[in-house]
Amino acid sequence: MAATSELDRVSMLVLRYMRRPIFVLIIVYAIGITGMALIPGMAADGSPEYMSLFHAFYFFTYTATTTGFGEIPNEFTDQQRLWAILCLYIGVIAWLYAIGSIIHLIQNMHFVQALSEYRFSRVVKKITEPFFIICGFGDTGSLLARGLSDHRFTAVVIDRDPERIKALSLRDYNVNMPGLCGDPSEPKHLVDAGLQHPLCKAVIALTSDEDVNLKIAVVSRFINPKVHVICRTTSSKHKEQLAPLDNVTIINPFEIFAQLLSMAITTPRLHNLNSWLVRAKGIRLGQPLNVPSDNWILCGYGRMGQWLHKYMKLNSINPLIIDPDLEGSTGIDRFIKGYADHGTLSDAKLDTVAGIVAGTDNDSDNLNILMSTQVLNPNAFTIVRQNHHANQLAFDAASVDLILQSSLTTGRRILKYLISPHIQILIDYLREQGEHQTEKISDRLIASIGDQIPHLWSVTLDTKHAKEAIDLLNTGHELVIGDLIRHPSKRCELLSCVPLVIHRAKTPIMLPEENMQVYEDDSILFCGTEQSEQLLASTLNNAYTLHYLLTGKDVSRGFIFRWLEQLARNKKSSAA
Repeated sequence: MAATSELDRVSMLVLRYMRRPIFVLIIVYAIGITGMALIPGMAADGSPEYMSLFHAFYFFTYTATTTGFGEIPNEFTDQQRLWAILCLYIGVIAWLYAIGSIIHLIQNMHFVQALSEYRFSRVVKKITEPFFIICGFGDTGSLLARGLSDHRFTAVVIDRDPERIKALSLRDYNVNMPGLCGDPSEPKHLVDAGLQHPLCKAVIALTSDEDVNLKIAVVSRFINPKVHVICRTTSSKHKEQLAPLDNVTIINPFEIFAQLLSMAITTPRLHNLNSWLVRAKGIRLGQPLNVPSDNWILCGYGRMGQWLHKYMKLNSINPLIIDPDLEGSTGIDRFIKGYADHGTLSDAKLDTVAGIVAGTDNDSDNLNILMSTQVLNPNAFTIVRQNHHANQLAFDAASVDLILQSSLTTGRRILKYLISPHIQILIDYLREQGEHQTEKISDRLIASIGDQIPHLWSVTLDTKHAKEAIDLLNTGHELVIGDLIRHPSKRCELLSCVPLVIHRAKTPIMLPEENMQVYEDDSILFCGTEQSEQLLASTLNNAYTLHYLLTGKDVSRGFIFRWLEQLARNKKSSAA
């Protein structure tokens, strides 16, 4: 439907811009052919002869291509040659006008946009795997697209900035990532991007304008109520408007980071595990941060600062707040109104604090705060807000303990949710169980994966993803997780993966043991390596491998080998 409408739009623009030059060419050729047919020529015997309309049309056709085949059907008279010269010059002018119109049409922004939308909608229509729609290809959208590509998930991108769409086409993704330059809040563009496509799994609103994100969420909810919507917003007003809507997830990067900081203070091992699962830079599993729990300075009391202050108070931390626009309000009893420069930090006795947060919305100010901290108190625990991904090198060089990069925090949380919503459910479960359970699963992961890059994926035991395993279950055999994760070529060894969650009949089973039985339609969340995912997928769809892992016997696969095996068995029984 969308592709047809875009094709009609392209056709309309072509007809509008080419109508006049086509009419000019038709008129010029009509006059030239008619005149050539009416001007008398001379036959071989000297008698007058008129050229037919077909011969006149043929003459003007091959001369238009600058190809000369001579004068047909007889030599021209001077009157015919004069008329031919006149028509040829007029024809050249008409063709130059037509070619110029074509060039002007190709350069027309409306035509280019309509053509790109038509091609884009056709590409989306041909997608055969589940995909996501990313609205906004800024820092967050770019990081999310890279994460989806690493997990071989397809995404469709919409962004207003043509330079961002050009950058998208230059990325070396593992899967196809079609992009459209357009307003992602327009319903037509969302439909072109596959909002009504049966394989569309989620719409992710990540533009820099939170009002646009709100509109995308509402429009998507009305056009396709079944598709999941993920919306980034830091506005409490927008959160109140979206909260009543079903199938909508709200992402607030500042609230998420405040929760992570609270986790680092109260459950450092769980924070370490969570950071390791999302592949945070420089994180090693089993080496949690030691975050101090008293005497902090919080620089900046904007949206991020307010969330950090809220969660710090929940953990009995009462930080000194420094902000130039701060006025005394409920819940704030320690503050300095002013800029967090070197003098202000010195007056705030930075040299005696345990930790400092550089949380302003300006990267230069945050880097200056870090520089003053290194001079006044180099042993302080440092947390910094990074506003722009382009400044990554500078913040890495500052050797900060924790970095809040809004785009990275948002992208990681959304990627976890898209891979499997049970990842966050597992984190919440471990928070309730305490650090002992977290240490136990961390030790299992270290023993299985070691220093390799962690890889999260989900497997559903159905005919599409595990055909042979389902066939085996239907014959009455029992399957346990330990059998499935055996190495297909070394049965005594296990794959480099650990099952984290089994989702069965809408009920999650946390941290299943290897002897737990699995059933059809179970969805299992694994953490391991990419190679282990490939080997497991091969096992679930190979009857011979499954038989070997369950029994330890390697069955002959070819007809000839089975015949030879049967022959040897018969000889053995005869000898007995």
